[in-house]
Amino acid sequence: MDDKTTASRTQAPGAAGEEFGYRGKRLGLPEDGPNSMASTQRRLVALVIDWGICYLIALSFMGGGDINAAGTSWGTLVLFAAENLLLVSTIGWTFGKRIMGIRVVSVTRATLSPLAVVVRTLLLCLVIPPAIYDRDGRGFHDKSVGTAVVRA
Repeated sequence: MDDKTTASRTQAPGAAGEEFGYRGKRLGLPEDGPNSMASTQRRLVALVIDWGICYLIALSFMGGGDINAAGTSWGTLVLFAAENLLLVSTIGWTFGKRIMGIRVVSVTRATLSPLAVVVRTLLLCLVIPPAIYDRDGRGFHDKSVGTAVVRA
């Protein structure tokens, strides 16, 4: 084996090495501490908290206390979308994100644009886009509008 073959194996695309660095490096974010990329676990717990809050509200007002009511399912989704639209566009976090110490920031401009938050929320509600993520841990819904979820 020659040196070229060995070098190409150690520098393979997608390999963990100096080229990749850490999550968020390509975005100009710090490796740890405030404004570093939020972990997947924190994001998932925040999602569960937000969904749970929206579910309880929908159950109380739209489902009439019936867990299997059709209004509860759609109501939860509508409330979840409204929570994201209102809170992320104004203060950068939802209740779940705040509890978990994370927030949404723009990595392409100084502030979050209202259009970016609308598109991000619509993609988030489709479920599949957040499940498709890049090596920085940003879901398609974040990557498509130039946002990232970071530690507060």
